[in-house]
Amino acid sequence: QVQLVESGGGLVQAGGSLRLSCAASGRGLNTYTMTWFRQAPGKEREFVAAIRWSRDSAYYADSTKGRFTISRDNARDNAKNTVYLQMNSLKPEDTAVYYCAAGRFITTARTMGAAAYDYWGQGTQVTVSS
Repeated sequence: QVQLVESGGGLVQAGGSLRLSCAASGRGLNTYTMTWFRQAPGKEREFVAAIRWSRDSAYYADSTKGRFTISRDNARDNAKNTVYLQMNSLKPEDTAVYYCAAGRFITTARTMGAAAYDYWGQGTQVTVSS
């Protein structure tokens, strides 16, 4: 069982920055892929960025590559850690509820699919004004 709690959302002007945090707790976190998804009103949930805990490999959606950076806390604790999403050069189309998700043994091919993840946070709202 993994618990995820997001924070850091808010209102920002276009071109600004925000940093989201996802506090993760549970057993065996080093076996999980940690991922950010987002969902805008009337749209499907979409992949934003992912990081493989044990390898520190990162993956990004084309729409966020070069603007967003996913990272994790350097603490070597397999039961508690934090994943961050640094968002720069924000655009109005980045407005959405952002969710943190965790899943085990996810292949590279399945990383961007929401169905691969077993645990989800409650979400945090990000609003970018033009």
